[in-house]
Amino acid sequence: MGMRIKILSGFIILSLMLAIAGIWTIYEIKSAGFSVQALLDENYRSINAADDMIEALEREDSAILLLLLGKWDEGRRVLRQADSLFNERLKFAYTNITVPGEQSRLDTISAMYNQYKKLWQRPIVNTPHEGNIEWYFSSIHTRFLTVKASVQELNNMNRNAMYQTASKLKQRSDQAVMPGLIAIISALLFSIIFTFFVNHYMINPIIKITDRVERFISKKTPYDIQIESHDEIANLSESISHLCAYVQGQENSR
Repeated sequence: MGMRIKILSGFIILSLMLAIAGIWTIYEIKSAGFSVQALLDENYRSINAADDMIEALEREDSAILLLLLGKWDEGRRVLRQADSLFNERLKFAYTNITVPGEQSRLDTISAMYNQYKKLWQRPIVNTPHEGNIEWYFSSIHTRFLTVKASVQELNNMNRNAMYQTASKLKQRSDQAVMPGLIAIISALLFSIIFTFFVNHYMINPIIKITDRVERFISKKTPYDIQIESHDEIANLSESISHLCAYVQGQENSR
């Protein structure tokens, strides 16, 4: 095998190692990015739905206070809007379940909300409940806090899931770095081995040839180098050997 092919082969192998590692790293990073982005989007939508449900509950609580003050029309209008928002976001949450245990949590919220709704669906204005703050705190407000806490728990579930997803992204990014590290280490080892063979089969023979030529010129020492490889250096050494033999023969014939 010629020197040109040997050197070219070494650089081709090194380039292939780096190219494979680069492609592998890019694939891992893109794959991690797509999968994690989908999970984060789903968790974010669930968190938004829970936030909207909490907002709806707080508006209902304010509307009930309006009813306690005898403001029937305004209180009922706010209740209808808030109830519509809560049910809409609850329905959406059922279609966007991504966390284990989220289904049962939604069922609990739905059941608690229905119980809470029954309390304020009954007439309040022009009844003994109107202006009755003790009844509000002991009955409705307590139920409101229970439903709100359950929705907040749903919110926390999805926030924790987002944190875990971010942690998985870090792990995937660490895994994506591994091919690059392996490529660097492999390239370093290959470079050391390649340098050894270059020195052994190219640099050292050239040094020996140069030394023997100089000794032949200065001391007439016979040129007797044997090159192990079968390449251009071996051909060069053989040509120099023939040249030295020719020169020595010419000098002996004088």
